[in-house]
Amino acid sequence: MPEGTYRFPKGFLWGTATAAHQVEGQNENNNWFAWESEPGRIIQGQQAGLACDWWNGRWKEDLTNASRDGQNSHRFSIEWSRIQPSPGTWNENAIDFYREMLKGMRSLGLEPMVTLHHFTDPLWIYENGGWENDATPHHFAKFVHKAVTALKDLVNFWITINEPVVYANGGFLEGSFPPGKSDFGATYTVMRNMLKGHAAAYTIIHDLQRMLRLVTRRTTEA
Repeated sequence: MPEGTYRFPKGFLWGTATAAHQVEGQNENNNWFAWESEPGRIIQGQQAGLACDWWNGRWKEDLTNASRDGQNSHRFSIEWSRIQPSPGTWNENAIDFYREMLKGMRSLGLEPMVTLHHFTDPLWIYENGGWENDATPHHFAKFVHKAVTALKDLVNFWITINEPVVYANGGFLEGSFPPGKSDFGATYTVMRNMLKGHAAAYTIIHDLQRMLRLVTRRTTEA
């Protein structure tokens, strides 16, 4: 029997993935917190609560263990509702926290992959119709611009929207995600608006990262 050795290419990224609401804890300003708080939504009335307590610093031990296990990358999401808790309000402390996490990942040899939307929306978005509202792609674009501007020097890989079809079907067709609807028309609207949000985010990321590369090159040449 012929035998062969198969190798992954040099620079292949091995890692795990998390979502902010799964691990940070105390995310009390988004749609999933509101959903968990409604009786009968989650089995035994369980809530995310402290989750893995990353917001109090326990991300350090988890990601240290990931690095020790041979991982060289980590995908995580930044929580929109923390960075923009209300319209026109930006929480610079939250941005500083994510910068600290990114620097920590890099010090551990983990290449960060940042997800900009992983199933959660700020309550002020959710209470105004969420992604059914045609204004939401515009609000999302403003958030993306703020986040990418603040973090772009530490991030090479961005994920715009995690599983938009799952989000739309779960929340607006099957009813298992917030807001728990079963409406094909609403599902279509949400998918259309998420596509607009993705397109806007893609353009913003490429524009801002290109500007960073140009500035870096000019500084190096000088």
